[in-house]
Amino acid sequence: MTEPPTDPTETSWLTRNVKVLSGVSFLQDAASELLYPILPIFLTTVLGAPAAVVGAIEGLAEGAASVTKLAAGRLADRFDRRPLIATGYGLAACGKLLVALATAWPLVLVARVVDRLGKGVRGAPRDALLVDGVPAGQRGRVFGLHRAADTAGAVVGPLVGLALYEAFDHRLRPLLWIAVIPAVLSVLLVRAVADPRRRSAAAPGAGRRASVPYRTLPARYWRVTGVLTLFALVNFPDALLLLRAHQIGLATPAVIGAYALYNLTYAAASYPAGSLSDRLPHRAVYAVGLLFFAAGYLGLAFAQRTWQVFAVLALYGGFNACTDGVGKAWISALSPDRAQGTAQGLYQGLTGAGVLVAGLWAGLAWGGDGRLPLLVSGTVGGLLAAAVLALPGRTG
Repeated sequence: MTEPPTDPTETSWLTRNVKVLSGVSFLQDAASELLYPILPIFLTTVLGAPAAVVGAIEGLAEGAASVTKLAAGRLADRFDRRPLIATGYGLAACGKLLVALATAWPLVLVARVVDRLGKGVRGAPRDALLVDGVPAGQRGRVFGLHRAADTAGAVVGPLVGLALYEAFDHRLRPLLWIAVIPAVLSVLLVRAVADPRRRSAAAPGAGRRASVPYRTLPARYWRVTGVLTLFALVNFPDALLLLRAHQIGLATPAVIGAYALYNLTYAAASYPAGSLSDRLPHRAVYAVGLLFFAAGYLGLAFAQRTWQVFAVLALYGGFNACTDGVGKAWISALSPDRAQGTAQGLYQGLTGAGVLVAGLWAGLAWGGDGRLPLLVSGTVGGLLAAAVLALPGRTG
C-alpha cells in the first residue's frame, strides 16, 4: 500500500534556518537566563545597589536595544543578515563577560547595555530571516517554535544555575562565569545559518537593496504598533518581578526555581499559541496574553506566601507565550515582504523604548515592596486587553 502524498504546506515552514536559529536562541537564552534571575540579587546584596538602580539598569539596557533595533531593521532589508545576527550574539556574549568581571554596579550597567545592544542588532535580521520563504499563514508556527526553543533555554539556564549555586556553596560569582560558555557557543552556531540573499547578491547585476521608507508601511501596521507600544509603557522588566519575589521571602534558590517554572510555562505554551494565531485573529491570542499579564502583576502585588509566587509566575508564563512570538507574527503579516526587517525593527524598537520608560518609572515608584507599580501595570494591562480586541478586523 502506498503512502498518501504529503501536503507540502504542512512542513514548508520548518526550514533549515528555523531549526538553526532556534538552536542559537536556545544556547543564548540558556546563558542569559542562568544569569538573569540572580542579577537583581547580585546587584542589591553583593554590589549594594538600591531597587531603583535595578529598574534603571534594565530600562536603560532595553532603551539601548530599542535604538539599535531601528537601525538594524533597516540594515536587514539592505544587506546580508547573517553578519548582523553574528554581531548581535557576539555583543551579548561580551556583555555576559563584563557582568562576570563587575565589582560595582556601574559596570553591570555597561554590561547590560552591551548585551542588549547585541539583542537590538540581531533581533530584526533574525526575525526577517526566520520567515524568509514562509507563507504568511504559517508564520505564527515559526515564531511559536522559535520562542519555544528560546524559552526552553530559559528553563535549562536557571535549573543549571540552581544546581551550580548549591555546588559552589551559594556563591553567585562563579555562575556569572559559567554563563559565558553557552553564549559563546551560540555565536559559533550562527555559521550554520543560510542567507538566501547572500547567494542572490552574487548574481550578475545584483546589488544592495534600497531602504524601505517608514511611510510606505500600511496604516493597519501603524495602528497595531501604536497599541502594542502603549502596552510596553506598563510592561517593566522581569528583574523587578524577581526582586518582588525575593522581597516576599523567597531565598535565592527559590527565586531561581520560580523563574524556571515561569519559563517552563512560557516554553510549553509558545508553539501552541503561535499555531493558534495562524487559525484565529492575532489580536484574540494577544488579548489572552494581556489577561495573563494582568493576572501575573496583580497576583504578585497581593501575594504574601512563597507558594503563591510560584503559582502566579507559572500563570504569568502564559503572557509572553501569547504575545512575544504572536506579536512578531502579527507584525509580519501586516508588512510587505520587502520591508520585513524595517517593520520588525521599528515595532521592536518602539516597544523596547516603552519598556525603558516602564523600567524607569517602576523602579522609581517601587518603594519598600513594589506593590504600587504592580497594581498600576496589572490594571492597565487588563484594560488594554479589551482595546486590542476592539482593533478593526482587517488589522488581524
